This record gives sequence, C-alpha cells and structure tokens, in this order.
Amino acid sequence: MAKKTSGAGTPATVALTAAGIPFSAHSYAHDPATTSYGMEAATALGISPERVFKTLMADVAGTLAVAVVPVNGTLDLKALAAALGQKKAAMADPAAAQRRTGYVLGGISPLGQRQHSPTVLDASALSCETIYVSGGRRGFDVELSPKDLLALTHGTTANIGAAKSQPLLER
Repeated sequence: MAKKTSGAGTPATVALTAAGIPFSAHSYAHDPATTSYGMEAATALGISPERVFKTLMADVAGTLAVAVVPVNGTLDLKALAAALGQKKAAMADPAAAQRRTGYVLGGISPLGQRQHSPTVLDASALSCETIYVSGGRRGFDVELSPKDLLALTHGTTANIGAAKSQPLLER
C-alpha cells in the first residue's frame, strides 16, 4: 500500500510514518452539519461501513481507554470493561477525551494520541485486510492493516461492538 500525504501530516500520520507502517490517506469533504462522522466517511469514500471504524473514548475504572468499533454499530461498554479486566465503563467526558488525545471530536484517531491509553479494537476488524480509521481530523481517514493498528497502539481485540438496534416498524 502506497503512502499518500495531503498537505501537513497529523500526529496519526506522523506516528505511522515514524513506525514505517504502510497506510493510505483518504481526504473527503466534511459537512460541518453532520453528527455521524464515521458514516459520513463511509459514504464519502464509498467504503462498506463494516470497514470504517470509529474511535471512542471511555472511562474504565477511572482510566480513559480507546475503543475502536465499526461505524455502523455501537460500543458495548460492558464488553469493553470486561476486555480490560473491569466491571463497568462509561463514555468519557468529551472535553477529557479531547485533552487526552489532542484531537477534536469527530477527528479522534486511535493513532498518535497525546497520551497513550489502553486500546481495544473490535474483533470484526480482523476479518478485513485493511480498515479505515480517523486520520486525526474531520474529513480525513487512514487505511491500514488492523494488525498494524494493533501493533502501533499496543492494543488488543475483543468483541466490543454491537449492532445498532433497528427501530420497530409500526403495523
């Protein structure tokens, strides 16, 4: 996979380059009105949502942790806590997540974060040759091997993703 750059690098692309990990950079026009950043990326890049992963920060027993799950699903907080040897987890305060990672919401990458946090990648990623994660800003994703993502983040895998529930149709 060729390395591509678009202008100045982000901490994520700098970390990938420094580690010698092959990746592809993919920019797209970000709509400031969107609230589903991951689905926006999948649609804009024409990629199956099962291959595009969102980065979420959670508070697990007082420690911020990184959860990386497919954009077409949700994070199972109980499964994340169990994967990290704990009983409970809650979504992190957005301001705390931004301070810890150095990224803005919608642009948080699991790579190149300001401070290292335990990282868990949903096991479904291992069925893909490559996956897409935020490259460190809205409108920018990087494509890489899930094994390379795990190596660079010192992460683990677990079944932490859950399918989004579909609303019941009225009869």
